[in-house]
Amino acid sequence: MLLKSVGYTYEDGRCALEDISLRIAPGEKVALVGPNGAGKSTLLHLLAALYLPSSGEGRIMGEGLDKKNAARARQHTGLLFQDPDDQIFMPTVEEDVAFGPINQGLSEDEVRARVAEGMHLTGLAGFEERVPHHLSLGEKKRVAMAGLLAMSPDILLLDEPTSNLDPQGRRDLINILRGRKETIIIATHDLGTAFELAERVIVLKKRIIFDGSFRDLILREDTLKEARLELPSFSRLMMSWRTSEGKDFPPPMTVEEALEILKKRD
Repeated sequence: MLLKSVGYTYEDGRCALEDISLRIAPGEKVALVGPNGAGKSTLLHLLAALYLPSSGEGRIMGEGLDKKNAARARQHTGLLFQDPDDQIFMPTVEEDVAFGPINQGLSEDEVRARVAEGMHLTGLAGFEERVPHHLSLGEKKRVAMAGLLAMSPDILLLDEPTSNLDPQGRRDLINILRGRKETIIIATHDLGTAFELAERVIVLKKRIIFDGSFRDLILREDTLKEARLELPSFSRLMMSWRTSEGKDFPPPMTVEEALEILKKRD
């Protein structure tokens, strides 16, 4: 996946992205973070080949992001929309999860197997005959995720996947995604989730203002402030302790890492 000097301007003239250049390797796990209006959702739509660049060029799995090749590029990607009501529309949960695989031309047995797996992974077993639009927002999001997983795309593009999930639902989703082999790009305001799912973080503010590791980002107070990002509470506590006590340790990414640092304190 490659973007070179990509920009995107909406029809009303509003510039959403400018001069975006990045390369994402197959199987890489990347978090997109930044303030509201930074262009995170727009970038995901570009990477899904649902939008085409206003300037610059890009390639998804070898297919160009242009009118000629966009349909083929889309076959490699699956986008989870921020609002599940933009994504689910069939009369029952089972039919909704099956919609993508059916339109991929898969056999009936393969569709059935993929639907069952997707619903099992997202905790929806037993929801087959439920009406999607009667579900809670968190349940709708799980239906949309099940449909995405059932299509088995090479690249998962997830727009705020943990929003509106309860704590157990958030944990279940993180556990699902941790075990996936696909390329995963997640746009989120939740740095705690990003810490757990991604190895690399890209901070957007229409342009890329940071691209690197989370450990390096934590030390960049200027970037965090510019992007209006707040570290998880355990990380803020540990970094404050590091400063006040003159300690020298790498920023912890998880509560477990923080606990190990505390166990080794003088």
